[in-house]
Amino acid sequence: EVQLQAFGGGLVQAGGSLRLSCAASGFTFDDYAIGWFRQAPGKEREGVSYIDNRDGATWYVDSVKGRFTISSDSAKNTVYLRMNGLKPEDSAVYYCARIWRWAFDYWGQGTEVTVSS
Repeated sequence: EVQLQAFGGGLVQAGGSLRLSCAASGFTFDDYAIGWFRQAPGKEREGVSYIDNRDGATWYVDSVKGRFTISSDSAKNTVYLRMNGLKPEDSAVYYCARIWRWAFDYWGQGTEVTVSS
């Protein structure tokens, strides 16, 4: 059974940092890209970042470039999202998901990030 679980969210002041973790299981981790998307109340889902475990390629949405860093530990089947310089507009529920053919095909419960101004 494919499972992805995100954790590490919380309440932080603007300018602060958090590290989200995504624990994956039930599939061959190194064969897939894993990504993060977020959804804030009343807003559409937004892709934030991904890492392709096959070749290490990464991508970031423009609004987080230079502030967020995605990384992957294949020994632990875990993907991390380091978020620095957090802004109130980063507040959302963050989900990690497996990517297959450029679409998110599995994701689990998200973790909430709240950035206070």
